[in-house]
Amino acid sequence: MTYSIGEFAKIVGVTTSTLRYYEKEGLLTPHRNENNLREFTDHDIRWVQFLLHLKGSGMSMTELKQYTKWRAMGEATIPERLDLLEKRKRLVEQEMLALQQNLDILNRKVEFYEDQLKGNKYEFVLYPNEEV
Repeated sequence: MTYSIGEFAKIVGVTTSTLRYYEKEGLLTPHRNENNLREFTDHDIRWVQFLLHLKGSGMSMTELKQYTKWRAMGEATIPERLDLLEKRKRLVEQEMLALQQNLDILNRKVEFYEDQLKGNKYEFVLYPNEEV
């Protein structure tokens, strides 16, 4: 099955201008029909969804382009692609840890304010297990 650029944009959740930009940057190579209109396939859907996950992980356009080039080169570049994905995975894990720590502090501060409103007065300690 093939999709027009408008249909495809709706399916993957991006704008048509984003798809044109991705094509210009070499991330996407849609087939062109006899009228030179872009035609996208289910395979393209899966590829763009994966690209959006990579982008959502914080991968730069330079990294996305490099990954796309390696992918087009075939199985010989699997080690390079794996290395890039492992590096991004470690960065995402670090970011998640930092976000979890921030969430923990926010939760403790919310609990502190709720206690204050209930009349349970005490001093908020940012790092309770740390010696000063």
